[in-house]
Amino acid sequence: MSEDDILGLVEEVIEEFDFGSYEVDAYLALLENGELTATEVASLTDVPQPRVYDTVRSLEDRGLVEIHESRPMRIVARKPEEAFAAHQQLFDEMVSELDARYATPARTAEAVSVIRSRTTIQRYVEEIVETAEYELTLSLTPALLDRFEPALARAIEADVTTTLLVTPAADAPDPDEFAYERVTTHARARRGVVTPVIAVADGEYAMYATQDALREGNDNYAVIFNRSALGFLLVGFFRTVLWTTAEELSSVESEGGFPRRYASVRQCIDDIGRARTDLYATVTGRRVLTGDPCEVRGEIAKAEITDESEVATLVLATDDGEVTVGGRVATYEDVEAHEIRVTIGSPPDI
Repeated sequence: MSEDDILGLVEEVIEEFDFGSYEVDAYLALLENGELTATEVASLTDVPQPRVYDTVRSLEDRGLVEIHESRPMRIVARKPEEAFAAHQQLFDEMVSELDARYATPARTAEAVSVIRSRTTIQRYVEEIVETAEYELTLSLTPALLDRFEPALARAIEADVTTTLLVTPAADAPDPDEFAYERVTTHARARRGVVTPVIAVADGEYAMYATQDALREGNDNYAVIFNRSALGFLLVGFFRTVLWTTAEELSSVESEGGFPRRYASVRQCIDDIGRARTDLYATVTGRRVLTGDPCEVRGEIAKAEITDESEVATLVLATDDGEVTVGGRVATYEDVEAHEIRVTIGSPPDI
């Protein structure tokens, strides 16, 4: 596969996982209720009535629901294992191509490495957990959760926002007996053994592996994105495919204390929405139109997820006027954020 083909495949993965909050909200309601009318979707979710039809049509285009053209129109959720099979296949195809391309990876700051040893995979998971400074995204087996419980507890003590998926759900520790809040901010469990093992620190340093790769005698692999911007792809896959089809185990609301650092614009907006004081931010990233590296700083004038496009945006009042900030692969905003620092009083130094 040529470099252009690989780039096209990565862009296709990004597009496939570009779910908006309305789509996620509506899909979860349909999963929980089986079959709903458009009116029922609006009443059970935060999706405005005028947006319901566009939202469910988008879900139908992605193969997640079926629409029965009756009066009233009825929407039925497809079985998740079937609905997400194509998404999983597309993601696995990308990983396979990266595997072939980086069979002998260069050991640089932006290297993509392929590893096959179970002990090496475990070592990388531990390193990613211990490296995280402000955000951790994890999909772990119960055995890995047990193995890295002390490291996860240290991350929580260091105020690292930790999102944890435990799989298979049948073997996940009972929340009545296990103190999830000691090792994670948000925890869910997902059914079955096909869910991959994922670890992402601060949206960058990341690992993807099959559960089979953790068993001796299996010729499987893990891919390491070492300080690579591709780490955000794993976060997008995790949030849209895995997290939305899992059952909640535990959730601790952030106290929203500042200063804080973020890799995710949406997580940042969630936290600052609870603040009752003027906040300032310094953002490092790239100019959307030119790709040039940049740093912008100023008071947070607005933080919103728009109803029309479901895009998460920060607006900073800078010395040169207002600057809009979006997440990875932003298109509507001025700046694509790689790291956001928020504090009280004045823009923080990097």
